[in-house]
Amino acid sequence: MQPREKHRRRRHTVEFKAAAVAACGEPGASVAAVALDRKLNANLLRTWINRAGKAPLIRKAIAAPEMTSFLPLRIDTHREPTSAATGRPIRVHIRKGRTRVTIEWPATAAGACALWLRELLG
Repeated sequence: MQPREKHRRRRHTVEFKAAAVAACGEPGASVAAVALDRKLNANLLRTWINRAGKAPLIRKAIAAPEMTSFLPLRIDTHREPTSAATGRPIRVHIRKGRTRVTIEWPATAAGACALWLRELLG
C-alpha cells in the first residue's frame, strides 16, 4: 500500500472569487453549474456569495456599472382589481440611480411575466 499524499488546501485570489460570484449572477446561471465549471465545491461558492456583501475586497472587485447584486423594488400592497380583470397591462417600474425603466406586460401573459421577474430577481 502506498502512503497517501498530503492534500494541500488551494488558495484563491480575490479576483477569482469575485469572478465566480459574478458568474452566479448571470441569467440562467446556477451556483452548482458555476462551481462545477471552476472545480469548486458549491457550498464554498455559496459562502463566497454570502460574504460578497460583507467583504469589501470582494465587493470592490465585482463592482461594475452593469452589475448589481440588489435590485430594490417598491411593492404596492393596496388591493385593486387585477390587471387581467381590468384589461390593463402589468406595469413594472425599475430604478437604479438616475436610470428609470418601466416595462409593460400584457395581463393575458401574467405567467410569463412572473417567470421573467423570477429570472430577473434570481
